[in-house]
Amino acid sequence: MAYMSDIDLATLHKTRLEEKVNYKLSWWRNTAKSDAKLLESKPATKQYNYHKKKPVAKSATTSKSLTNKKVPAKSDENVERCDKYEKSIRNKYEASELEFDDLSDDGYFSSDTRRRRSGTWPRTRSLNAPSPFQQFGPCGRIMKNSAMVMQIQDPASQRLTWYKPPLAVLVIKKIRDPSVLSPFVQLVEWLIDEKHMVVWVEAAVLDDTLLLDNKRFLRIKDKLVTFKDGRDDLTDRIDFIICLGGDGTLLYASLLFQQSVPPVMAFHLGSLGFLTPFQFDNFEEQVTNVLEGHAALTLRSRLRCIIRRGSEENKEYKDQHAIGQDNYSVNNIPKPSTNILVLNEVVIDRGPSPYLSNIDIFLDGKHITSVQGDGLIVSTPTGSTAYAVAAGASMIHPSVPAIMVTPICPHSLSFRPIVVPAGVELKISISPDSRNTSWVSFDGRNRQELRHGDSLRVTTSVYPVPSICAQDQISDWFDSLAECLHWNVRKRQKCLDELSDLTGSGSEDTLDDLDRQMESLEA
Repeated sequence: MAYMSDIDLATLHKTRLEEKVNYKLSWWRNTAKSDAKLLESKPATKQYNYHKKKPVAKSATTSKSLTNKKVPAKSDENVERCDKYEKSIRNKYEASELEFDDLSDDGYFSSDTRRRRSGTWPRTRSLNAPSPFQQFGPCGRIMKNSAMVMQIQDPASQRLTWYKPPLAVLVIKKIRDPSVLSPFVQLVEWLIDEKHMVVWVEAAVLDDTLLLDNKRFLRIKDKLVTFKDGRDDLTDRIDFIICLGGDGTLLYASLLFQQSVPPVMAFHLGSLGFLTPFQFDNFEEQVTNVLEGHAALTLRSRLRCIIRRGSEENKEYKDQHAIGQDNYSVNNIPKPSTNILVLNEVVIDRGPSPYLSNIDIFLDGKHITSVQGDGLIVSTPTGSTAYAVAAGASMIHPSVPAIMVTPICPHSLSFRPIVVPAGVELKISISPDSRNTSWVSFDGRNRQELRHGDSLRVTTSVYPVPSICAQDQISDWFDSLAECLHWNVRKRQKCLDELSDLTGSGSEDTLDDLDRQMESLEA
């Protein structure tokens, strides 16, 4: 079987592109010629409108073939108008890259037209989804979706880069843990004295009595910048985050930033440490490498969770007025009562009620199933190794664009956890015939009641958490599986050479040895 190289594929794609462009140009010329003939045979008062949609043409690769192609001479006024139109298209070809989708169907299937025909606005897809090749074979291609406002490269090539030196760093430490105090003082002192950075800490940190007894900390206390959780907005104020503690510190950092999150470097000073790959022993060298841009990233997707109360649910649901925003208000519609981004999972359970939960699940507006059990877990790939894996779900690498739906103790032998594509919208509501209400929590916080008529909408947020890797995406994740969860850890089976009683002996001798051992035991 013969395979085509990347050069051959690029040449084929270029050839098909040129054929499409030349076909459109010839169609415009033929249309102009036919209209000119009609004008000669009809009264001069008759006017004909031409296509006024100017396709956005974007490729310098086809500019030479277009400019070198000879165009037949035209004399009529309408043909001259076509020439001007064609010339403007050529200039756009030379100025930017050709976009294949914009030259098809005269805009009939453009994003705006499809949006008007369907009556819905497409949602923004996940940041973590790689951009697939848009053309399949010589003729097949995928219809472009204008809602894909952001795409990233292959996750294996995601590297941290600073377009300007980071100045403000937020240090988050584990609370109520005396063992973290000494590393915290060392780190903050080094960042201020050696790196000359502006260090932010939570205001409650300064009230720690153990820290106030530390002379080194008192020397730098007045140089720290403080904030209060829930009052101060840290958006666009922090360049870099360092976490000292366990996985809870990273979850707390995610909660503080409900939009764009600065790069997070997490040191393992807690109990589990699944999300904290760095050791504190040589923190100076490791932090310096990160500040110089020598680090890999894992983009951990988050879930955008919106609770709509019964009064709001009766109104027509409208999506965001601007793609990529997680806080919105359209046509004076009040903001949702809850709009939270979670890194691990959102959990819906039956709370204190003795009855089973009855929860309806809708996927993109279609009812897919109902949960009858203790509840439901909707998690990110990062959260797949948390509560979800304890409930029987599979473990998914954080770079996989997906949403996991896991039932909690379902009263059904056939209800298994499922994985749905990132970017779809899940709607979760209480079944009308449910005996009780349900309770919802977000990464273990903000627990509140879901009543009849309320609904919870969950989809992938466009704001991931850029977690800095100690090694790389693959090594860090599998090391965490082995060290924290003891994944695939068992006593190794011995090879035959190590079994002295079987070496050099047949099956009969082995049976005789067993018989003698049994007789000795009976005696």
